[in-house]
Amino acid sequence: MTNAETQPGSRRDLAVVTGASSGIGAATARELAGRGYHVLAGVRRNVDADALRTANIEPVILDITQEAGIAALSQRVGNDPERRRLAVLVNNAGVGINVPVETYALPDWRRLFEVNLFGHVAVIQALLPALIESGGTIVNVSSVGGRVAMGAYGPYACTKFALEALSDSLRREVGQLGVRVVVIEPGAVRTEMLGQVGVRAERVIDAMTVAQRGRYAALLRAVVAQAEASEEGGASPEDAARTIAGAVARARPRTRYTVGRWSGAFVGLTRLLSDRALDRLLAAGLKPHLPRSAHAPAAAGRLGRPA
Repeated sequence: MTNAETQPGSRRDLAVVTGASSGIGAATARELAGRGYHVLAGVRRNVDADALRTANIEPVILDITQEAGIAALSQRVGNDPERRRLAVLVNNAGVGINVPVETYALPDWRRLFEVNLFGHVAVIQALLPALIESGGTIVNVSSVGGRVAMGAYGPYACTKFALEALSDSLRREVGQLGVRVVVIEPGAVRTEMLGQVGVRAERVIDAMTVAQRGRYAALLRAVVAQAEASEEGGASPEDAARTIAGAVARARPRTRYTVGRWSGAFVGLTRLLSDRALDRLLAAGLKPHLPRSAHAPAAAGRLGRPA
C-alpha cells in the first residue's frame, strides 16, 4: 500500500452511520462492517434495525433532529464496553424533495433544513471531541445538487449547498487537529428516495393553486421524468458505499468525491460555463422530458430563456 492508502483506523474502531435504514446508508454500514469496523447504524424503525443487525453492525434508533437520541448515541460511543475509539462518522441522513421555491411553505423549508443540515451539525458537535481524540474522519453525504441547483430542486439544493459550506469550514477548523472532513457528491443513485420522486411530485402538484399548476406542473413532471430516466444508468448504493469506505481508508483523502457515471463531468461544467450557459444547457437537457401538451413549447421557451 502507498502511504495515502494506509487506513488511519484499526479493525477495532467504531464507525457511526446516520440514515442507515436503506440506500447509501445501509450499504455503507455493511461496507464498513465488512472492513472490520463495529458500526453504530442510525435507523428510525425497529424493523429496519432487525434487517440490518449483524455481528459488526449495531443498529441504534436515531432521529438526528431529536436531542435525546443524539445524546444517547454520544453516551454509547463514550462508554463503549470494549473501549473502542470512534474513528468514522458518516452523516448520511436526509430527505429529498422536488418543489418550486414559490410553492414550498416556510415551515416545510425549516423542517427540511432541520433534517438535511441542522441535524448533521448536532451530531458533529456531539461526536467531534471523540473524533479529535482518535484523529478520525467525518464524511458528509451531500449531492451533485450541492453544486448545481436545478429548477424544482431549490429547497433541497439549498440544504446541500449549506452542507458543502459547513464541510469546508469544518475541514479548515479541525484539519490541524488531525480530523479529516470529506464530502461525497452522488448524482443519480438507485435508491428508494429516487423511486419515490414521482409520487411526491404529484402530491406537490395537487397542493398547488390553479395558477401555480399553470406555472410549474409541466416543469415538475419533466424533472421527475428526467430523474426516472437517469435511474437506469445510475450508480448503486454499493458504489457510493465503496467510495465512502475508500475515502475513509486514506490517510489523506480528497476533500470531495463524486459518485455516478456523469457526476464528475457535470460538476466540472459548473467551473467552465457561465451561469447563463449553464442555464441553457440544463434547459436543453430537460426539454425532451417536458409533457407533450399545448403548453410544452411555451414552457420550453421559458426554461431556455432565464430571466
